[in-house]
Amino acid sequence: MNILKLQNGKLELRKENGSLIRTIASSHVIAADLNSDQSLIVLTLENGKVELRKENGSLVRTIVSSHAVGCKWNGENIAINTDKGKTEIRKENGSLIRTI
Repeated sequence: MNILKLQNGKLELRKENGSLIRTIASSHVIAADLNSDQSLIVLTLENGKVELRKENGSLVRTIVSSHAVGCKWNGENIAINTDKGKTEIRKENGSLIRTI
């Protein structure tokens, strides 16, 4: 099982023993989460953008382009906290399911 390490905006994927697998993003990351099978990573950037990336770090797609302050996997969906205090539940393809 792998873990994500976020420090000073840099996001790294590491093994359980702490050894570095790869750097996912080198700067501006404020939140990140691995999905249950650890094949996808969702991350929030300082500018409010939420990106979906593969475990190798390659960009799959941008989920939202602004106003996000955090993100987390919620089963197969993504929960995104916004700067307006709302939570958006979105599919992996970025489409909005509901706002809470």
